[in-house]
Amino acid sequence: MEKIRNFCIIAHIDHGKSTLADRLIEQTGTLLKENIHAQVLDDMDLERERGITIKSHALRMEYIYKGEKYILNLVDTPGHVDFSYEVSRAIASSEGAILVVDAAQGIQAQTISNLYLAIENDLEIIPVLNKIDLPAARPDEVKDQIIELIGCDIDDIKEVSAKTGEGIDELLETIIKVVPAPTGNSETPLQALIFDSVFNQYRGVIAYFRIFNGRIKKGDLVKFFNTGQEYEAIEIGYLGIDYKPNNQLEAGEVGYIISGIKTAREVRVGDTITQVINPTKEIIEGFEEAKPMVYAGVYPIETEEFEDLRSALEKLQLNDAALTFQQESSAALGFGFRCGFLGLLHMEIVQERLEREFDMNVITTVPNVNYIVYSKKDEKTEIHNPAELPDIKYISHIEEPVIEAQIFTQAEFLGGIMKLCLDKRGILEKQHFLVGNRVELIFKMPLAEIVFDFYDKLKSVSKGYASFDYQKAGYQTSKLVKLDILLNGERVDALSSLIHEDFAYNLGKRMAEKLKELIPRHQFDIPVQAAIGAKIIARSTIKAVRKDVTAKCYGGDITRKRKLLEKQKKGKKKMKQIGSVNVPQKAFISVLKLDD
Repeated sequence: MEKIRNFCIIAHIDHGKSTLADRLIEQTGTLLKENIHAQVLDDMDLERERGITIKSHALRMEYIYKGEKYILNLVDTPGHVDFSYEVSRAIASSEGAILVVDAAQGIQAQTISNLYLAIENDLEIIPVLNKIDLPAARPDEVKDQIIELIGCDIDDIKEVSAKTGEGIDELLETIIKVVPAPTGNSETPLQALIFDSVFNQYRGVIAYFRIFNGRIKKGDLVKFFNTGQEYEAIEIGYLGIDYKPNNQLEAGEVGYIISGIKTAREVRVGDTITQVINPTKEIIEGFEEAKPMVYAGVYPIETEEFEDLRSALEKLQLNDAALTFQQESSAALGFGFRCGFLGLLHMEIVQERLEREFDMNVITTVPNVNYIVYSKKDEKTEIHNPAELPDIKYISHIEEPVIEAQIFTQAEFLGGIMKLCLDKRGILEKQHFLVGNRVELIFKMPLAEIVFDFYDKLKSVSKGYASFDYQKAGYQTSKLVKLDILLNGERVDALSSLIHEDFAYNLGKRMAEKLKELIPRHQFDIPVQAAIGAKIIARSTIKAVRKDVTAKCYGGDITRKRKLLEKQKKGKKKMKQIGSVNVPQKAFISVLKLDD
């Protein structure tokens, strides 16, 4: 155990985490240089294209230091806020963390939130300044930021270039010196933490774990604590670039287990593995169910592709246990699914994977969050869809989820960011000036206000110089109303939304105007109305296409023309009563993307 080092890499998106992992793999000889491609540990095309890590990865490397062989277990973590639970489990599996900071961009929001997680878990922190070869690098200024943040000495900060490989050898030596060896007892009952799992269509679910106490042998009967399921360890082993089977793993080691599990839901990240015979009495703390934060309806564009969409979502769920879905139907869009996502990035990735991997063209409705509705009898209901909201006369009050948003920016963009957050119903809780001209802002905001386009607007207001992170901060009572859109007197459920009372009139007016432009004219007038309950708050009218029925009258008495026009008027009235309004898909998509 003295020769094992378990560590993770934490950083903000695009600070060079995966590239640094590539250099460590190359330097330790885990992969030959000619076999290395960019982002070795990112195995999805989507991860490589976007330059982000979506799934955590783990890798065992071997390194010779002073004539002795050391085992380095690297757990790569996602950097995005949507995947913070996976990051927390990866951190709990490690004794040390490499804190990567971009020498050009400096400290960013997600760097700090992941750093706090590492400090809470008593990890040894190794600060690393990356991208020192860039012309825009500001090493001295960024070093001051790191010193202010973690209180280390300037000599503790390692300068590297993950692109060129400069400083990597020194970093590997630092890992061996600074990161403590794991503690634990191989003779006590088995106690192992699952920090990730992947699905293989031939072998089932493969769980990645770190052993804290005890040992596991091939063929052992094991139990997963929180699900209560029991399995046989068909295969166990180390996590190299490929799986390396082994007959036994002991305390302090990181490995994988294959038990022929066919359902991803049976393996939960954060669960504890123990043996059926002589189980451990203590489970590893910190387990949470993956709870969706954002909900949206996903519908196939062609209604006959409904079953194909179900099959695609089921296959995606095998690789992504955080995705939840249930069937729903909409009068406007037909049959589809109400899906739950960890956040907006997670939703975007699921959409993109549906298109790429399953060739599915889908419409996604306006994303919304989960609300808690209290009735006048004090009954509590959780709703994920505005259509589920009971009649207003039965509602006592509605609670919506709130977050604590942490924004880092330069002082010159402070005014624009303040205005943006206040317009989104934010309350400023803290403002802190850091080294140089950098500012940290902490706002309390409703989650519903950031799920749509907040991040894009923040980037444009700050010219890209703001970083954003958030934590859940419970629920608060808000004055929310359900805004309905009526076409020819009929509610269109797919366009319903829950919105704050102060913004309802404005949004309703804009949606009515937009639909007037997008819906083609019919043979009869179509009123487009926005309503709150029975009260109409905005209206526009799509005028009828008029056929000139008097064209065949070449002169003669005016009464003949009037008679024809009266007949046409009666026909239009009848058509309006029985006719249906055809709404093109383009209209739905445009209204759902209606810019604030």
